[in-house]
Amino acid sequence: MYQALYRKWRPQTFDEVVGQEHITQTLKRQVETGRLSHAYLFTGTRGTGKTTCAKLLARAVNCQHPVDGNPCNQCPACRGILSGAILDVMELDAASNNKVDDVRAILDEAIYTPAQVKKRVYIVDEVHMMSGQAFSALLQILEEPPAHLMFILATTELHKVPATIQSRCQQFSFKRIHPDALAARLKYVAGQEGVELTPQAASLLARLADGGLRDGLSLLDQSMGGRTQVDEKDVLEELGLAGGLETARLLRLISQGQTEQALRTLDTLYAAGKEMASLLGELATLCRDLLIRKTAPASAPVLCKGGYDEDSLRELSGLLDGPRLLQMLTLLQNTAADLAKSANRRIDTELCLIRMCDQRLDNSPTGLSARIASLEEAVARGVPSAPVREAAPSGAKIQAQLETVPPARGSDAPPPPAEDDLPPWDLDEPVSPPPPAAKPARAGTAVRPAEPAPAPAAPPSAPAPSPAGGDNIWDGLRLAVKSRLSVADYIFLGDPTMVSGTLSGEHLTLWVETDFIKSMINKPEILSAVEETAREVMGRNIRAAVKVGTAPRTAPQPAAPAAEETDALDSLLGLDNVTIIE
Repeated sequence: MYQALYRKWRPQTFDEVVGQEHITQTLKRQVETGRLSHAYLFTGTRGTGKTTCAKLLARAVNCQHPVDGNPCNQCPACRGILSGAILDVMELDAASNNKVDDVRAILDEAIYTPAQVKKRVYIVDEVHMMSGQAFSALLQILEEPPAHLMFILATTELHKVPATIQSRCQQFSFKRIHPDALAARLKYVAGQEGVELTPQAASLLARLADGGLRDGLSLLDQSMGGRTQVDEKDVLEELGLAGGLETARLLRLISQGQTEQALRTLDTLYAAGKEMASLLGELATLCRDLLIRKTAPASAPVLCKGGYDEDSLRELSGLLDGPRLLQMLTLLQNTAADLAKSANRRIDTELCLIRMCDQRLDNSPTGLSARIASLEEAVARGVPSAPVREAAPSGAKIQAQLETVPPARGSDAPPPPAEDDLPPWDLDEPVSPPPPAAKPARAGTAVRPAEPAPAPAAPPSAPAPSPAGGDNIWDGLRLAVKSRLSVADYIFLGDPTMVSGTLSGEHLTLWVETDFIKSMINKPEILSAVEETAREVMGRNIRAAVKVGTAPRTAPQPAAPAAEETDALDSLLGLDNVTIIE
């Protein structure tokens, strides 16, 4: 009957254990000198050798002819423990024997001396799953154990084991196995099985095993599938992975914002049978390696998991900065965590790629931070302005626009009233005048339409702009200043929904809604460009300032003399074309 590789190639001596020399050497010395503890606690991630070392220690302490602290595996005691015929060495699973009654049953048997071996050994796997009462019952015998009794506890979650239990055990921490040691062991096992494993395939399997030899052997067992030679392509096909080249190509498309091409690549990988969870995991691993290279370049060769060529990593590092990598890695991790309960994994993966390609669609804190960092980097680099889609108005055009602003009615016009004193009908934006209405005719008169009056001639020069025309002036200046600023500097200033302007005398006030927009505009180079543009257009010095708030409403015009008021009102309402016949 076929036996899985991780069971067939379980180490039979301490010397065969891979990557845990700091533990196996200590256990061998204790067996040789007889300085054994009554309780051991093995901790570490899955597949690192905890249960294997527990079984080796149980055989070594009972072996009749130990060899340098290793069990001989030939004596009756070793063969009986290997076959399970000796009941004095028991392996328990705390997940199914976690009640206090189960522990009490063990304690009732533990007081008796072993019949066939020197020590009675209990191996308790996943001990952290015991209940609180079961730990209390176990604590009683750990405090005063018999000389013939030994407990070996194993767990992957040390923080769940009570401190009272930990303090009564010798604790050994099993570390993750280095990828180089894993790859060497996988090549050895494959060679013994008559399969040629290429170095690239061995490195890929070691990286996927994530420090666990049992996982590596299981992946190798799956990749072999009756083959006599296993290369990297075979591993990718059997495990449903995209591979380093495809993953790097997909991340390159994402970094360049090519959403359509990224979705097409995903469709190709999906049609080829690639798992969406595996694809997200590979992208996350690549982003993690790139982030490590940027934040800890000196330790990158040790911290990075590898699997990608140096040219691809260098190219991707130039395309992606730290905040962008952090945003992408967070998005990948969140999507991968929710993929298990997803109704359609492909749709969730596509949404993840779309958000990664277009940062504007990611409203998370990391997404906003990445966008702000991109703007700051563009400002620091001095990115040149993008091609102007709409030509900036010339000085003559802006001057003509300023001439449409109604001049003050008198040189002694009072200053504009405060914002609180403005009437509610004075709005920020100019309101179209109502349709002209005819004057009520006096009694005994007839009204006939008058001949159209000739258009007044344009004044030779534009009058000094008044505060009432501040909005019109700013519309012209906003377009004119575009050619003087970079894209990063103009992105907020050119948006009329974010910035509005009012002119009062020699002072141009730019009104914004938030302190953040103010910080992006209130910069010397931006204000200097605005003031220089205003000086060229208006022919006088203008001082620009940025304030948070709402632009004040247009001030009402001061009263005019009675004779002039009638003519001005008629002109404003469009009644100057109506003649009253007495």
